[in-house]
Amino acid sequence: MRAGLSVVIPTLNAADALPDCLSALYPGVPAGLIRELIVTDGGSTDATREIAEAAGAEIVTGPPSRGGQLRRGCAAARGDWLLILHADTVLSPGWVAAAEAHMARPGSGPAAFRLAFRATGAMPRWVAGWANLRTRAFGLPYGDQGLLVRRADYDRAGGYPDQPLMEDVAIARALSRNRRGRFTLLPACAATSAERYLREGWLKRGGRNLWTLARYLAGASPERLAASYRK
Repeated sequence: MRAGLSVVIPTLNAADALPDCLSALYPGVPAGLIRELIVTDGGSTDATREIAEAAGAEIVTGPPSRGGQLRRGCAAARGDWLLILHADTVLSPGWVAAAEAHMARPGSGPAAFRLAFRATGAMPRWVAGWANLRTRAFGLPYGDQGLLVRRADYDRAGGYPDQPLMEDVAIARALSRNRRGRFTLLPACAATSAERYLREGWLKRGGRNLWTLARYLAGASPERLAASYRK
């Protein structure tokens, strides 16, 4: 019998962030929602794998490319639904009820959580608000919002492409095409790290992300974008 919900988390030296991510998932276990946890690792050299093993996760390994890691992790999953999360994402306490209600709704399509940053002030709220608007209006959630999707819809969309960047945009576009643009924003939050925004500045980082998205949608290769993104 297939598991109800498979959680898939890509990791690479995520020992500092992973415990909080996993702790937030725990309410889904006694609720009978989560039946399987898969950590798809890209060659961590810290304690990431030990933390995942202690949590009872199945570990899948391979080269460090988020698209490839997610493709391998989802291929190993046995659930009728997939929940894909970044290791530095912490779901809010209401996520179980929100996910259960969505999964129980006949014909429900892919969904993402409302983005929030673990930072205070106007800029974190503004950037998160734009991300949530983008999800509603264009069906383009980023990976740090999480992705809740039927396995059948995921397979029909062709799964994650094995690419180093914009894999979240690629799968969202494929899912939107298959579901005629329908993408649900769930009434629960995915709180993600604001480290890069705090280091680079909110406007600079936000503008850089928008420029990267525009270049990708215009046809730039993910490999070229990844090289530029890492600089």
